[in-house]
Order: sequence, then structure tokens, then C-alpha cells
Amino acid sequence: MSISVVAPEQYEAQLAAKKLGISEQFSCFNLPEIEIFESPRSHYRMRCEFRVWHDDDDLYYIMFEKGNNQVRIRIDNFPVVSERIHDVMFKLLEEIRPNEILRRKLFQIDFLSTLSGELLVTLLYHRPIEDDWVEEAKKLKEKFNIQLIGRSRKTKILLDQDFVIEKLDINGREYIYKQVENSFSQPNGEVCRHMIHWALDATQDAGGDMVELYCGNGNFTLPMAQNFRRVVATEISKTSVRAAKFNIEANGVDNVDVVRISSEEFSQVLSGAVEKRRTKDLGLNECDFTTVLVDPPRSGLDDDTVKQVQSYDNILYISCNPDTLKDNLEVLTQTHELKRFAIFDQFPYTEHLECGVYLTRK
Repeated sequence: MSISVVAPEQYEAQLAAKKLGISEQFSCFNLPEIEIFESPRSHYRMRCEFRVWHDDDDLYYIMFEKGNNQVRIRIDNFPVVSERIHDVMFKLLEEIRPNEILRRKLFQIDFLSTLSGELLVTLLYHRPIEDDWVEEAKKLKEKFNIQLIGRSRKTKILLDQDFVIEKLDINGREYIYKQVENSFSQPNGEVCRHMIHWALDATQDAGGDMVELYCGNGNFTLPMAQNFRRVVATEISKTSVRAAKFNIEANGVDNVDVVRISSEEFSQVLSGAVEKRRTKDLGLNECDFTTVLVDPPRSGLDDDTVKQVQSYDNILYISCNPDTLKDNLEVLTQTHELKRFAIFDQFPYTEHLECGVYLTRK
């Protein structure tokens, strides 16, 4: 996470500059009107991590200057993070600072919060942590009403659980999401809701069945299931698959299957090139897959997956990297037409931007 200067008075101008940059970058395509979804001006980031610096008797958070790990910047105020994190993070250090058991060789603190008010904190050490640490950590947990984890080399100590439960209101229905420590979840909770609403609106008339690649914990999967007869979602991370299955059951969604398989392998299964034990009972031949949802990593879609994605009538593509999105669109627009294009300002005051595109077959 890079250091952001939170300047609400500059937000609109910065977002307008991002829109202009996207318009210019994608000018080679026949773009529809760009839809813009803003972030809260401050306290928008639901998860973050900080290095902890020891300076004689003092103890404080630091971040490094972008591109230079030799220049450290002391953090005494950080309105980037959610209010829940901000309310706790500095008071937490005040409790740790005089406590030798909690303080000794502590080098990092990670935070994971939710819009619904839960907070999980992970303390990371360059030393073994044992029973004496547990006793002191329990006091922190109770004082701040948080979930707390201790990590050291080959050791992970849970005082209770290693996840939080997010609750998102999507079109009047509350969805429950288990978000696990050290696993991916959307960093900007309010923008995440915008993204889900947009995806639902874009696909409302698609019908049939949907394939989802890179489903994570089911962030898009669960609400979008209402637009389709059936959804088959894939994810490679064991932790995310377990969370997705928990979330499916917790939300009472009965038309979603999640399978742990890479997007590349699943594309080969759907094309008939290979057979996989994990997919043999899914009845894929009975599905009418009209739509595919992809939310790939920064590297975008590989060549084989791009070709497989072109076999669907409708493509919903969520991108965290406009550069690789543009590369993929150069292929996808050979067979499909861009119907909608949205930008989601997940990371205000930075150059980063998430995009969403919806394409239909020409």
C-alpha cells in the first residue's frame, strides 16, 4: 500500500483527470459513455498493513516512500483507512509500547475491517510467541473488541477466529461475506457495493447460465446469481473457495457451484480439451452459458482464456489494471461490442483505477 495524501478538496479534479486518462487510453475503441463511481473522500480503505518501527522507548507506524525502501515516513494520522481501523490503530500502539511481551520484535501490524464494524488485527513478530504472549494479547482483544491473531515464523495463534463478517446491502437485500485474514477482499467497501450494483444492472437481461472466473470469496457471485438460472464459479485459492462455500450457505443461495480450479484449466475443460475430476459431477453439458464474468489479477487474461471467453454471448470484465484490460479488449472487440464502460475509484489520491466493461456478441 502506497502513501496517499488525503485532500478532499482535490478529489473531483483528480477523478476527472483519471477519467480523461482512460478516455485517451481507450480512444481506439468505440467507447460508450464512461460511467463514474466515486469513493468516499476519506476513511475508505477496509484493509491495510503497517511496518512497526522501534526507536529507543518509542514505537510507531511507518511506511516507505514509493520506490525507495530507504526512506521511511512516520505515520501518526492516516485518514485513508476506515474509521474503525483509525479509531483503534494508534490506541493499540499505546497499549503495546510499554508491554515488553507484546512489543518485543513486533515488526508489522495488519488490519482487516468491515463496513459492518468488525475488526481483525494481526501482530507479526521476528521471534517465537507462546503462552505469555497469549495472556497479554487477550487483554488487547477485550479492550478494543477486536479479533486478534499473532504470527511468527511457522506459528499462527488465533485468540478466536481468523475472519470477519462483512454485511452489504445490495438492492435492499443484505449479503453476508466471510473475509479471511491474509486473503483477498475488496479494499474499498463502498466502491465494492457500487461495482456489484453496476454488474447486476449490466447483466439484468442476460438470462441463461453464467461462468465466473477468479470468483474469490463470492463477492460478485452471490448477488449476481439472481440474474441467472445457474452460476458455476472458479477460484484457485483454497482459502477463498472455503469462504465462498461458507458464504453461499450463509446467504441461502441455491444456484451456485464453486470449484477449485485455475481459469486456464477450466477453460480447457469447457472447450473439451481435457477432463478434470473436480468438474465431472457439475453437469456442465446441461448448462446454457450465455455470460462469463472475469475479475483477473493485474496480469489480465492469458491468451487461451481470452479465446475461451470469446465463446460467450456476454462478457463482464472487472479489471484492476487498465493496461492489460486494453490488451485483452483488442482481441475481445474483434467478436464483441462494448456496451458499457465504468470506472470505479477504489484508490483515491493515487493513479490506480478499477474498470468494468460489458460486451455483447456482434
